Amino acid sequence: MKTITIEDQASGSQARISVEYGFNCFLFEGVVEGKRIEVIDAAPEFPDNGERPSGNGIPILFPYPNRIRKGVFTWDGKEYHLPPELVSYNRDNAIHGFCLDRPWRLIESGPDYAVGQFQLSVDAPERRELWPADFIIEVRYSVGEAVLLMETTIYNCDDKPLPWGFGTHPYFKLPLGSDSTVEDCLVILDAERQWELVDCLPTSQQIDVPPEKDLRDGARFNSLKLDDVYTGLADGDQRECSIMDEKAGLQVVQRYGSLFREVVMFTPPGRNAICLEPYTCVTDAINLQQQGIDAGLQILNPNQEFRFQIGIGVEEIVV
Repeated sequence: MKTITIEDQASGSQARISVEYGFNCFLFEGVVEGKRIEVIDAAPEFPDNGERPSGNGIPILFPYPNRIRKGVFTWDGKEYHLPPELVSYNRDNAIHGFCLDRPWRLIESGPDYAVGQFQLSVDAPERRELWPADFIIEVRYSVGEAVLLMETTIYNCDDKPLPWGFGTHPYFKLPLGSDSTVEDCLVILDAERQWELVDCLPTSQQIDVPPEKDLRDGARFNSLKLDDVYTGLADGDQRECSIMDEKAGLQVVQRYGSLFREVVMFTPPGRNAICLEPYTCVTDAINLQQQGIDAGLQILNPNQEFRFQIGIGVEEIVV
């Protein structure tokens, strides 16, 4: 499997990316005050052992994040049926898009950055007719000091409008310090509502966050069992979610713009890891939006592009 390593030579912070497995950044180590902090969780043999790409590193979810109900939707009068290979392993719903399990093309790189590109009709031509329009997604990863920056461009290279939603599915490793435990870690997200879910699919209703899942003041990782779509995020052009290891005096902060209106919080069973997943839309948005529900589905006209970024940084806790 082709991988590429990028490094901030001044600090020693580095990342590794699997070009042939969804341009998945499966390792990020941030160096803070001489301490090397492992931020991202992945199986030791990933990506060489063929493990589920959605279960390691930072899977890129496009042109839809999370599920599409029964793998079926209608767009511009045409009904689309997504094949079994794209269906969730446990609930018969298509899941996580078209590009997390396929090779990307490395189009540019340097010591501290790498740029990957995926075009549906070029890199997964057998999937082209499964979506209303062709697209190009380009991701530039760079490392500076103790920050991993992901800059993304979506381009409509077709002559028809492109419906889309984007998300990432990063697995964050806990704890952050060698002398800490998961009990020392707080998970923080300023969100006041959730989408009501039945079998991981939204009913179209939003509810207040229940007390046992309220992360606004921080909640202990070991008390959480989550697979929830949070919304009603704090106002502002910049939003964030974080993991704070109080004993280590360190935190990992993920920052993103107001385009990201939902965050999925998931605690994978049996792992000292948590997924903090910023999404531009809710699960099954392409179906919900056409029912008159504001689900966050984006539409990009032909020959237009859209850019945004997500940053993941390791920082000392400032008291």
